[in-house]
Amino acid sequence: MSVTIVLGAQWGDEGKAKIVDYLTTDASVVVRYQGGANAGHTIKVGDLEFVFHLIPAGIVHPDKTCVIGNGVVLEPAALFQEIDELDEKGINTEGRLFISERTHIVMPYHKAIEKASEEKSGAGAIGTTLRGIGPAYYDKINRSTGIRVMDAVNSDVLATRVRANLAEKNEILTKVYGAEPLDEAPIIEEYVAYGERMKSLVVDTSVYLNEAIEAGKGILFEGSQGTLLDVDHGSYPYVTSSNTTAGGACTGAGIGPTRVDKVVGVVKAYTTRVGNGPFPTELLDETGNRIRDIGHEYGATTGRPRRCGWLDLVIVRMAVRINGLSSIAVTRLDILDTFEEIKICTNYLRHGERVDHFPGDLNVLAECEPVYETLPGWQTDTTGARDFSDLPENAQRYLDRIAELSGVPYSIVSVGPDREETIVI
Repeated sequence: MSVTIVLGAQWGDEGKAKIVDYLTTDASVVVRYQGGANAGHTIKVGDLEFVFHLIPAGIVHPDKTCVIGNGVVLEPAALFQEIDELDEKGINTEGRLFISERTHIVMPYHKAIEKASEEKSGAGAIGTTLRGIGPAYYDKINRSTGIRVMDAVNSDVLATRVRANLAEKNEILTKVYGAEPLDEAPIIEEYVAYGERMKSLVVDTSVYLNEAIEAGKGILFEGSQGTLLDVDHGSYPYVTSSNTTAGGACTGAGIGPTRVDKVVGVVKAYTTRVGNGPFPTELLDETGNRIRDIGHEYGATTGRPRRCGWLDLVIVRMAVRINGLSSIAVTRLDILDTFEEIKICTNYLRHGERVDHFPGDLNVLAECEPVYETLPGWQTDTTGARDFSDLPENAQRYLDRIAELSGVPYSIVSVGPDREETIVI
């Protein structure tokens, strides 16, 4: 069995959850290795729809085990809400969900500080989900203030750390941001209860995963967000606070890079992003609105409308390079079914000069204009296609051109939200 990483090759929201759900059939364990409750993965199984923010999408398969790795920052309230909702829908997670003892915890003061910081920044705000992700990662890197799951399951350690941290965090809230301080007593009480409930879920997931690999079990790593939101390689500073790229799977779960067999990059058939920052192919016109309306492009976590544009192959090629993609999975092809013409951005122009690689300097990116190649649309319903040959000829040409320009083959094509609306190449 293989070890496979599935991750986003754009700015997130590529439809990773459906691809993970589909590939879970060939895996025994599904792993979430970075990010937090700021990510929203939506899958549809029959008449049921599931939105996951922390638990890997593979949990809907009753014979699969799911792991939340040490690279995640965990919001306990969100975790247990998902567990309870799964239970209400008849999906039991007992004995199938594990959390790394090294996973850091998102605390109420993380959310409070992030909210106050964004409000103070005004027009210069990053545009975060306000889930406390950035401040939680800050405390992790700061080392002296991070609270891990192994701390949360020990009530005495937890209480001591919360009291010490709040003394500092309340100074920041009141004196830097002019916000109200937080009371330690209800926080300690709430998180002690979370710790008690988490005890049965906590393991050394690095040991667990490596033993599973040695036993020949298939492992599927589920990335959240997308390559362009990686804190090191993305469109900084408009990024998340973790490594969303393939290397993050190794550090965020505790396996070596030589364990990985395949990396699948999920590419939406067009491009979207949420939040601020330059977006070369953004369509601020009726076409952009049309893509958003047909695709229901609104954030699963925030509900915010997504910015929409044509497919940007400069971004995809960057994802291919940084992640070492083996193949790509093209999603939401059906959203383009009614368009007479479809454009692909092949490169940029800046001050009349060609730009082939995604700039690290956003001031440079803001000056880049997309160079488009126009392809004829297929204007045919593709949702019934189950084989590549079922697709209209122009849809096949569009996919082939994506493969040519990206430099990697496509292995999966999604033509709808349901599991069966999938073409495996």
